[in-house]
Amino acid sequence: MRLNKKSITAKAKNIKLLILDVDGVMTDGSIILDNEGNEFKRFHVRDGHGIKMLGKAGIKTAIITGRRSEVVEIRAKELGITDVFQKVFRKSAVYEELLKKYKCADENVAFMGDDIVDVELLKRAGFPAVPADADEEAKKYACIVMKKSGGRGAVREFTDLILKASGLWRKVSGEFLG
Repeated sequence: MRLNKKSITAKAKNIKLLILDVDGVMTDGSIILDNEGNEFKRFHVRDGHGIKMLGKAGIKTAIITGRRSEVVEIRAKELGITDVFQKVFRKSAVYEELLKKYKCADENVAFMGDDIVDVELLKRAGFPAVPADADEEAKKYACIVMKKSGGRGAVREFTDLILKASGLWRKVSGEFLG
């Protein structure tokens, strides 16, 4: 199911919504708990900037994750992500809700997941991707496997690809690149 450059460009031009999993995608998958039950996650700052640039280009971002974490709410708020769904076992129901909310079809959705719980959305989204260190089963359903790992720039790699392939890169990077 891997795509060539021409196919990637065609898919990227249709994207109106990026949906992300959290653990293993926005983070490296580690969950750190201290003796008092506090949870810590590490997010990559460039992934966050990529999400912000998508927003500037008019592409929405949503989060659907199987775990519940206050840290995810905090990070989503920092990034301007208002559609945050946590503790979701079957992600397809929320996916349907997002399609209706944003008047999208599958072809308008980019999705990045990393494990077998994400396969149903990897099969469905018009532009499915996984980090380099994703589960092998999840990789089977991705159009593209990023070179970077989860929590280590994979999201930024994907957002840059979407922006460049769809012709929106200059619009959002011009103020930085001159």
